[in-house]
Amino acid sequence: MVNTFLTVTTCLFVYTMRAGGAPVIIEMVDEWADNWNYKLEPDKTPILSAMIKNHTLPPTALGSGRLLWEREQDRTHLPQFVDRALQLLNLKQVAFEVENSLMSKVSCTACKAGAGLLQHYIKTGKSEKEIKETIYQFCTSLKIQSARVCEGITELFGGEVIYVLGKVKYSADEICSFVIGDACGDVYNPYHEWNVVFPPVPKPKSAPQDAPTASAPSFKVLHLSDTHYDPYYMEGANADCSEPLCCRLTNGPAASKEQAAGKWGDYRKCDTPKATVESMMKHIAETHHDIDYIIWTGDLPPHDIWNQTREENLKILKETVNQMSETFPGIPIFPALGNHEAAPVNSFPPPFIDSPDNSISWLYDELDKQWRNWLPSSVSNTVRRGAFYSVLVRPGFRLISLNMNYCNNKNWWLLLNSTDPATELQWFIYELQSAEFNGEKVHVIGHIPPGHSDCCKVWSRNYYAIINRYESVITGQFFGHTHFDEFEVFYDNKDLSRAIGVAYVGPSVSSYAGLNPGYRIYYVDGDHHQSTRAVIDHETWTMNLGEANVYGYPIWFKLYSARQAYGMEALRPLDWDILVDRMTSDPQLFDLFYKYYYKASIVKPQCDVACRKRILCDLHSGRSHDRRNLCQSIESRIDGNTGTTWREWIYNTISVSISMLWSIPRLTIQLPKYVMSLG
Repeated sequence: MVNTFLTVTTCLFVYTMRAGGAPVIIEMVDEWADNWNYKLEPDKTPILSAMIKNHTLPPTALGSGRLLWEREQDRTHLPQFVDRALQLLNLKQVAFEVENSLMSKVSCTACKAGAGLLQHYIKTGKSEKEIKETIYQFCTSLKIQSARVCEGITELFGGEVIYVLGKVKYSADEICSFVIGDACGDVYNPYHEWNVVFPPVPKPKSAPQDAPTASAPSFKVLHLSDTHYDPYYMEGANADCSEPLCCRLTNGPAASKEQAAGKWGDYRKCDTPKATVESMMKHIAETHHDIDYIIWTGDLPPHDIWNQTREENLKILKETVNQMSETFPGIPIFPALGNHEAAPVNSFPPPFIDSPDNSISWLYDELDKQWRNWLPSSVSNTVRRGAFYSVLVRPGFRLISLNMNYCNNKNWWLLLNSTDPATELQWFIYELQSAEFNGEKVHVIGHIPPGHSDCCKVWSRNYYAIINRYESVITGQFFGHTHFDEFEVFYDNKDLSRAIGVAYVGPSVSSYAGLNPGYRIYYVDGDHHQSTRAVIDHETWTMNLGEANVYGYPIWFKLYSARQAYGMEALRPLDWDILVDRMTSDPQLFDLFYKYYYKASIVKPQCDVACRKRILCDLHSGRSHDRRNLCQSIESRIDGNTGTTWREWIYNTISVSISMLWSIPRLTIQLPKYVMSLG
């Protein structure tokens, strides 16, 4: 995703160096108060009717996950000689990484210089039009993006950035530390230090979690995330363009066959064509006809963030809701809001921003209308206020959907006041405390994972504290956003060796960028006297995008099931903690996880030691921007086990050699004569 604030400030970086501009501090307005009464009566009408189902669970592990590489469903559907060639000829890595906010020090420097210069322009009385013209000139002259992308970003985002920076009293260091996060220092800012308040109720004594009984009734749950449906995707268009999103008519025709967008999508910077969405929906309806309910964690529009309008995003919302209703009639669907639903992207003003030009009510009011297809009218108040809600799924089982855009550090409205926007977390605590009093178990859904670098530090820290306090109530967390197939483990704040929770991060439907499309199926402990409401097992389904484009049709198949693939006894927090520990010591097991992390994409890049550290740390970090406390032991263990074997050295040497060959433009899988010559 293009970091728009960084683009705006980078456009001014060189000018700062040339003109001698310096970061300045301007006056700040009073903080905005929010006195909303969050103590609402929780909904008590179950969404699901009474049911006792015994779904057929995935088979359990027969041994170590390392022995599962050659399972039948993991094999490609290509002819054997092509399969062998692709094992050697990995496509070159797509340089553009999806939703990765780990900025470099250079980006941090550009952010500080640009933010300071913007503040200087505002203080000296330059008009919004003059500032926008300067931003556009530098965006184009420095060739940061194409002229039309520069123009779109300047017009869409410039006004809001200028407005916010004109209201705050922060230094450029403080601004960029908040917006970028870890890679721009940990600058203390008292305006962004706050704590939620817990009720004066003692925390129940924690007890070891028992593994759910596999033979007991269960729920079968579909998880869809990050569809990024592109209504303007065009087969044969240029898929190798220089803009943030390709594969469209506006990108022009491909200069060669190798640059052309495939019928079913592309591994490069392209989103999901209509044909692929329809194929997946049809497959799910036919294959998983026994789904009990669906969780849907957002990001519907494509990545053309310089060219979006409210009307276009609402159209995609309505079309997708209609498609979901028609494909899954009678099945409850529980949605959560993504960061791409707003126009501009990431722009989610809290309720105190109520001016017609800036208010987010245009989106929240429509969400309330569309989500009413599946949700009761009792949630309308919180959906219209902040796009979050709480519903009773079954007696004793509640689902809470959070708007994670109030933790999004790319949402610059939070610079005005980040203190529990929309009073969401305080409401969340009230719902959880009511659930604890009523003996309910709770599942939490949202878009941005709380441990991801896009989630601002203070919000993530408070969320982590809530998970700690209500560890006996919250038995499942489900997010999207990263596009990868992964998870985050939560630990006791007082004892970081004791795992207390796990957040599942579901794979994206979109292939953007370098991934196969995918979706997730969960099996959840169902209706019985001793139900834990915990996840019993989960499986990821995908299709091989490369094959689909070569042969003209997609084949959706189960890639893996968690317990079988990783040799896990159960999917309790303890079991996921043990898996992270095993992968830290066992590179082969990590390689298996890394394969599934990319949904078995044939273009996944090689994962070196730094990559391995980053991924394992992400799995260990339900709290963002705290790698020192959560990851130090993992990194030191990996550093102590990096001796390269002869086998690894030979493999890496061959991979590098093949990568060099692959850089020759005419060498592609569309050249059967060359592939045949490999023997």
